Amino acid sequence: MFKRKITEEMEKWKRLPNRKALIVKGLRQVGKTTSVRAFAKENYENVVYVNFKSNNSAKMIFDDDLNVDRIITDLSALIPNVKFVPNKTVIIFDEIQECINARSSIKEFVEDGRFDVIGTGSLLGIKGYNKKKSKGVPVGFERTIYMKPMDFEEFLWAKGIQETVIDYLKGSYKNLTQISEPTHKAMIRYFKEYICVGGMPRVVDTFVSTSDMNAVYDEQRDLIEEYKDDFGKHLDENEQEETNLVLLTRINNVFDSIPAQLAKENKKFVFSAISKKSRSSEYMPAIQWLKDYGLIDICYNLSTIDRPLEGFKIDNLFKLYFVDSGLFVSMLGRGTASKILSDELNIYKGAIYENIIADAFSKNDIPLYYFHKESGLEIDFVTVANDSLSIVEVKAKSGNSKSAKTVLNDKAKYKADNLIKLGEYNIGKMGNMITLPFYLSFLLK
Repeated sequence: MFKRKITEEMEKWKRLPNRKALIVKGLRQVGKTTSVRAFAKENYENVVYVNFKSNNSAKMIFDDDLNVDRIITDLSALIPNVKFVPNKTVIIFDEIQECINARSSIKEFVEDGRFDVIGTGSLLGIKGYNKKKSKGVPVGFERTIYMKPMDFEEFLWAKGIQETVIDYLKGSYKNLTQISEPTHKAMIRYFKEYICVGGMPRVVDTFVSTSDMNAVYDEQRDLIEEYKDDFGKHLDENEQEETNLVLLTRINNVFDSIPAQLAKENKKFVFSAISKKSRSSEYMPAIQWLKDYGLIDICYNLSTIDRPLEGFKIDNLFKLYFVDSGLFVSMLGRGTASKILSDELNIYKGAIYENIIADAFSKNDIPLYYFHKESGLEIDFVTVANDSLSIVEVKAKSGNSKSAKTVLNDKAKYKADNLIKLGEYNIGKMGNMITLPFYLSFLLK
């Protein structure tokens, strides 16, 4: 099992007095169940595990009243060898989206106080309740954390890179001191591997155990097909079939269009690229669906560069990025990874590196913004990093920073404090410009 950062979040929750239930949300196959079960085994004497996807009998227990004593009696009868010892037991409701009333029971368990409860579920499934059947979502009785694909640091852990090396990278970043050339070159190679493999545990495991990029590609394509099959299963049961079929078609159209739109380095998501008659009002529900499901992130254009960034975002001008670079690379076709690793990629290179930086920001819970004006002025990302309003340039190839210099030199119009350039550079600082290697993007917070 891979070491994951979400374990620290679960440990913080466990230390809280009068704990609410913990809900772990995230895209399917990001490792929620594995991490939760490992944490439970390490921290509790007794673990009661209920998987609502594979255990239909367990669902029936929650069709009746939600009395805690009755529920634990029925679970004890259904699951052999479980023990419900007060204050020493955690109940895991896995795939909780499959049993809407199990989530409703969380309120009863928290008020009862004898047992801890952890629920896991795919993002959209855990939101998409059939209101006609549900006994209600327990507002005020849950603490929610989100699990995402592995970041670059977790990828390094999976590869067996020593913690002393990672600490050295963190120290160099903190002090803005150059990284030794051998380590720098090694990390560039590892980061290219990470771009190609991504952070889905199944795919990372295939890479670590085989080093076979064809096997990695096949695993990624299998995942994408699973997600597409999943799209139709998570639509709203309250809607008519015809409405759901229209939404499903638009979800697939948006998802399939993103690689080509990124490759063209569009300054915004272009609805007419899906079809000439496409309108934003028709496709926005599909975009929001994919975001809620956990497959994409939205990066909004800003009307100006100033704080608060959220106050200056333009709702109808945005770009879309994939939450996992490996899935994106696989959508570009077999052989793309080989070109990235050998540095032979041209047309998609800028899009791929933009996507991996957007992904790194998202994994650090940094909202995504960019800046583009019709005059041609463009900044890849705008963010608040280390308490400074920073403009960020992603340089897949070496080049000048004309737009960045324009922004930094016009203090009356733009309030940026500094420029962060991400590329294959080493760490450096010159005035209000900081250069960082791509692989340190996981440290930007």
